[in-house]
Amino acid sequence: MRMSRETMFMRIAGIVSERSTCSRLKVGAVLVKDSRIIATGYNGAPRGLPHCDDVGCEMENEACIRTVHAEANVVAFAARNGIQTDGAVLYTTHAPCYSCAKLLVNAGIQKVVFSHEYRIKRGLRLLEDCGVHIHEYIGEQS
Repeated sequence: MRMSRETMFMRIAGIVSERSTCSRLKVGAVLVKDSRIIATGYNGAPRGLPHCDDVGCEMENEACIRTVHAEANVVAFAARNGIQTDGAVLYTTHAPCYSCAKLLVNAGIQKVVFSHEYRIKRGLRLLEDCGVHIHEYIGEQS
């Protein structure tokens, strides 16, 4: 049986998360428009700075602040390369935090699909309040 596009994109997000350089939590994101991948991102240190894998996490309020989140990295990649994000769908391994949710709203993301909730639900509430469709991916039933 052929897998759905949603499953394919979520699996790709999982593979992208394996590039993460944060030893605390590995997150991957895939940005899709017209059923095609337009950008990918994972969480890691800003360019040129040491990675958590190398020097450890920098913790503040139970979160690593050394890393740029996967959602921010995927939007930054698109911006840097002139890729239009308006109307795109984000597939991500983890629900966006509040800061990333704000970025996604302003980037024109129309839908967010995630497989793991973030410990703080404020980001999901903001997405809903701004009209972004959210969907928790459970996986395909056999």
